[in-house]
Amino acid sequence: MVVVFDAELWIWDARRADTWTFVSLPIEASEDIRDLAGGARRGFGSLRVRVTVGGSTWKTSIFPDSARGGYVLPIKRAVRTAEALDPGDTATVTVELIDL
Repeated sequence: MVVVFDAELWIWDARRADTWTFVSLPIEASEDIRDLAGGARRGFGSLRVRVTVGGSTWKTSIFPDSARGGYVLPIKRAVRTAEALDPGDTATVTVELIDL
């Protein structure tokens, strides 16, 4: 399954010294992913994905977010730097489920 969407980068307030930057997957896509994945989840309910943002492609995981009702995807610093993205910017994201 491949999902392509535009999303705004946002910072998760971990109430710690480090910060994490995420995008939220669309709710409809998240529901489809949840149905497809069934019980095939890893730690914290994560699912392995291959992601492309601009010219950057990497493997990571998406995580369920009960507050938003969908999945969230961390956007690592190296990608944000390479693609000149900051929190509040909108990026076109391609997410492909792997290891299902």
